[in-house]
Amino acid sequence: MSTLQASAQNQLRQFVEQIERLEEEKKQLASDIRDKYTEAKSVGFDVKALRQIVRLRKKSNEERQEEESILEVYMHALGMLDAPPDTSVVDKMMAAE
Repeated sequence: MSTLQASAQNQLRQFVEQIERLEEEKKQLASDIRDKYTEAKSVGFDVKALRQIVRLRKKSNEERQEEESILEVYMHALGMLDAPPDTSVVDKMMAAE
């Protein structure tokens, strides 16, 4: 097995140390996020709904509408909705594929 040159060893060590610092920051950020959800819950907000809102805000309006349309079609197919779905959006999606 060959050994790394001193400069490569130093570079490797720097990468590992930077990754370790970032992992620690990520751990702290995750803790801060949990604390915010706990704080929101303590004043009466529904955490599950908040998490869903955060996920939805990451998506474009078009992506959200597409997901909602597909969900509506599936729910109707399973008898979970009374009214038939608006299939125009789904038809457009299928035509685009």
